[in-house]
Amino acid sequence: MAVQPLPQPIQYAVEPDLSADAFIDVLHRSGLAERRPVADVPRVEAMLRNAGLIVTARLDGALVGVARSVTDFVYCCYLSDLAVDRALQGRGIGKELMRRTRDAMGDGTMCLLLSAPKAVTFYEQAGMKRHEQAFLFTDLP
Repeated sequence: MAVQPLPQPIQYAVEPDLSADAFIDVLHRSGLAERRPVADVPRVEAMLRNAGLIVTARLDGALVGVARSVTDFVYCCYLSDLAVDRALQGRGIGKELMRRTRDAMGDGTMCLLLSAPKAVTFYEQAGMKRHEQAFLFTDLP
């Protein structure tokens, strides 16, 4: 089935002041809410306030995608949240959000992310390289 063209182009922007309500809404519409603390609004507000970079995608003013990253802009960038409204997935919005995130970084900055289990094939199809030396250290003995 062919993807129907959008009535107007997606508008991308850096939005450091994105509201928690808008962010939570797109997390729900993307399916990522099941893996984020969306019921804890003060925590989500802190997540947004402490992010180094927030890139958004809007269609006719409505938020349809977001890439939220923690970064120092010179050495590393961790893209923590990549969410696109399910109704618009498959149109390149996620890839463009990642490209714009990478482009906002300084030369030589390492960009990385951890994939939700359901999104692994998306990242593989986007041509991303798996990194086999990644570790979680949240539950140290």
